[in-house]
Amino acid sequence: MQWRNDTHRYGALTIGLHWLMLLLLAAVYAFMELKGIFPRGSAGRAAMQSAHYMLGLSVGVLVWVRLLVVATGAMPRIVPPLPKAQSLLATLMKLALYAFMLAMPVLGWLILSARGTAIPFFGLHLPALIGQSKETAGWIKGIHVTLANAGYFLIGGHAAAALFHHYVVRDNTLLRMLPKRD
Repeated sequence: MQWRNDTHRYGALTIGLHWLMLLLLAAVYAFMELKGIFPRGSAGRAAMQSAHYMLGLSVGVLVWVRLLVVATGAMPRIVPPLPKAQSLLATLMKLALYAFMLAMPVLGWLILSARGTAIPFFGLHLPALIGQSKETAGWIKGIHVTLANAGYFLIGGHAAAALFHHYVVRDNTLLRMLPKRD
């Protein structure tokens, strides 16, 4: 498999980053949703929250790598080409997903900063972005939670569209993002 994209399919770098991002996002959601199995103040709950923070920030780092790869590589064509309306919808969905992956880690970092909580990142402690304020932390958290809920629909819609294109439309949309089998 080629390393970089060409006009026929995505390269190993793009494919690897795409699927790694999916795993990271699934883990970020899982750690946040499953923290509730531990009582407040417990070490288990704190570990789940810390994993959520670190993996969320990892999404924030890797999305910039993905954007660099996208900006410097070819875009594989969809065969047969999409109608203009579908192409526009696909572009809007992609922009929404990238905006989501850019905004959520920053919002999370801002929440922790406003709470005065340490911002762990794999042994490092990142600096606060803003001063402490419970009120600010509260309204930023409201935005973060709302976007997290919207993220379920964005990610689910993206996956559903890929499956629709593969099984109903029968174009190469999904195949371009799968590792090539020889």
